[in-house]
Amino acid sequence: MEKIPRQKMPVQDAKERIKNFSSVALGYSEEQAVLEARRCIQCKKPACIGGCPVEVDIPGFIKKIAEKNFAEAIKILKNKNNLPAICGRVCPQETQCEIKCVLAKKGEPVAIGRLERFAADWEIEQSSEFRVQSSEKKLRTMNYELRTKIAVAGSGPAGLTCAADLAKIGYDVTIFESLHETGGVLMYGIPEFRLPKKTVKIEIDYIKSLGVNIKTNILVGKTKTVQELFDEGFKAIFVGTGAGLPQFLGIPGENLNRIYSANEFLTRANLMKAYKFPEYDTPIDIGKRVAVIGAGNVAMDAARVSLRLGADEVLIVYRRTEKEMPARLEEIENAKEEGVKLHLLTAPIRFIGDENNNVTGMECLKMELGEPDSSGRRRPVPIKNSEFKFDVDTVVMAIGQSPNPLLPKTIQGLQVGKHGNIITDEKTGATSIAGIFAGGDIATGASTIIEAMGAGKRASRAIDEYIKNLKI
Repeated sequence: MEKIPRQKMPVQDAKERIKNFSSVALGYSEEQAVLEARRCIQCKKPACIGGCPVEVDIPGFIKKIAEKNFAEAIKILKNKNNLPAICGRVCPQETQCEIKCVLAKKGEPVAIGRLERFAADWEIEQSSEFRVQSSEKKLRTMNYELRTKIAVAGSGPAGLTCAADLAKIGYDVTIFESLHETGGVLMYGIPEFRLPKKTVKIEIDYIKSLGVNIKTNILVGKTKTVQELFDEGFKAIFVGTGAGLPQFLGIPGENLNRIYSANEFLTRANLMKAYKFPEYDTPIDIGKRVAVIGAGNVAMDAARVSLRLGADEVLIVYRRTEKEMPARLEEIENAKEEGVKLHLLTAPIRFIGDENNNVTGMECLKMELGEPDSSGRRRPVPIKNSEFKFDVDTVVMAIGQSPNPLLPKTIQGLQVGKHGNIITDEKTGATSIAGIFAGGDIATGASTIIEAMGAGKRASRAIDEYIKNLKI
C-alpha cells in the first residue's frame, strides 16, 4: 500500500497576508481532504477519541471523507460537536486528539482538525435547505414537561454548546448575552484572519435552528438577576461568562496611554471592527513600534493584528525561551513568517512615558531559566544588573485573564475560588447552589475553546439529570 504523505495546508503568502485580514489558512481542497482521510488506519481502539473533549467519533467522520460521503461526515461530526467550522480552525488538535493518533508515534498524525474544517466548510457551501435538514432535532420523549425552560448566561463556546445539546433533547433554552453580538470570545477575541466572523455567525445560526433563543444586551447579574430568572420559570441556569478580567504586571507606568490589555485591544479590532477603519468609526491609536507582553495564542493574535493595523515593528516580549511558549506552534510560525520578532528571556520592570503620558519605552531585566515551576516549565530567574531599555510607542499586555467577576458577585452563597472562579464539580459543572451550573473560563480560568465546549457538554447532561430528578 502506497504511503500517503500528510497534506499541507494551503496558506496566503506572508508578504500579502500582513496587508489584509483575510483567512491565512485557506483550507483543503476536496482532493487533499480525501487523500488525508485515507491516511487514517481506522484503529480498532481509536485513542484519538479520548483526546477530544467533546467526544467526536473521529475515525467515523474521517472514514466518510475518505469515501467522499461528505454529508455523512458532517452528520457524524455534528452529533457531538455543534461548532465544527470553528473548532477546525482554532482548536489545538495537535495537543489533544492528534497527539494520540497512532501515526504520530512514527511520523505525522492524521490532520484531524483540517479534515474537520473541510467537512464543516463543505456543508456551509451547500444550500440553506440542506443545512436545515442536517440540523434536525431528535427530541427525546420526556415523562415531565417537554418544554422545561433553561437559561444560559454567556454565548461563548461553553454556553453555545450547553444550549445546543439541551435543545437537541427538547428543552426550551434561552441564551442571555451581555454584548450586542453573539459568540463571546469567538467574536471579540480571535482575529478575522484566523476565525472569520461570517463562519461564527453561520455556526450560531445552526444553533438557533435547533430552537435555541438568544437575547443580546442583557447582562445576567445586572440587567437581570439569577433570582429573577428563576422567578420567570427557568428551572436551571448554566453560567458560561468566560474570563473577561485582564491581568497586568503591577509595575510602574502601566497606566500610560497606548498601553492596552489584550482584551481591549482585540475587542476593538475584532468586535468593534477597528480593522475596517474608517469604514467603522473605531480606530486604535497604534504607533510604529509595538511590544506585546506574553507568548500565548492571545499574544500572537495581538502581535499579528498590530502588523495589519500598520505597525512597522512588532516584538513579542517573553521571559522564557521559544521552547516554553504556550502558543500553538502553528501560530508562532505564522507570526515569525509575517515579521514578528521574538524578544526572549526578557521581563519588563517599568514603562517610561513622555510629558503627555504616552508610553515611549520599556525598562527590562534579562532572565535565565532555573528549575521547573508548577507549570512544568523552567522558572525564569532575573539576572542581576542586567537592566536595559528600548523604545516602544504601543504596548499590549497579553499575560492572561481572570474569570469575569460580575455575575458571581451577585449570587449570594455561591462558592468562589481565590482567583474569582466559580467552584464546580469537575464532572458535572454543578455549583454550590442547586440549579446553577457553570463551565469554561468562569470555572477553570483560562481554557481552550474545545475544553470550554467539553465543559458545556458535561453540564448539559448534568442539567438534564437534575431536571429529571425535580419530577416537574
